[in-house]
Amino acid sequence: MIHFHRVTLEYPRTRTKALFDVNLEIKKGEFVFLVGHSGAGKSSLLGLILKRLEPTQGAVYFAGENLKALRGDRVALHRRRIGMVFQDHRLLKDRTVEENLTFALQVLGVARPEWEARVTRVLRQVGLVHKKRAYPEELSVGEAQRVAIARALVGDPPVLLADEPTGNLDPANALAVLEIFKSVHARGATVLVATHARDLVEAYPQRVVVLKSGQLVRDDREGCYSL
Repeated sequence: MIHFHRVTLEYPRTRTKALFDVNLEIKKGEFVFLVGHSGAGKSSLLGLILKRLEPTQGAVYFAGENLKALRGDRVALHRRRIGMVFQDHRLLKDRTVEENLTFALQVLGVARPEWEARVTRVLRQVGLVHKKRAYPEELSVGEAQRVAIARALVGDPPVLLADEPTGNLDPANALAVLEIFKSVHARGATVLVATHARDLVEAYPQRVVVLKSGQLVRDDREGCYSL
């Protein structure tokens, strides 16, 4: 599904390597934790999958396609196959929960008659149907993050990426978010979660890929978190 072949990413302005000679393959339907300290290269790796960044050397493949070849509308189509969750929820403050989700559907080009059913389904999935008409400022931090996850899922993407999705949450809310990711994985999606939260990884033992200073230093399929 996702394949990194000898990928190096260097930021020209600082001339620092965010990633160096990374080889990684994530198969369809896998759940993978990407772990490492701040600055290890986790966000850079996710940015390459989204094609928000371009590798300096090597190639990134998605569903067998070299992302370097994508241009224009094909980039937009590629990103529609991926749901993205960030540490900060990035909800539109002047729109209700429902309107945040329907805006995402509009951007994705989903036909309007499908909106209500999709919104209800994903809000039920994250346990927030009752918050449909609430504004982001009326939500708790944990609720806002669950709405952000619903937004990532509303387009039915086959791949879900999450960049430190529990960084601002208390342990109870962090585990609630993990339960949602588990349910998404159980439905067949490929899930990649970037985190440095040891308790999160230990709560759901899966494949763990460890980055350190831009290098892939460990790939443990037994779910052992060690840095």
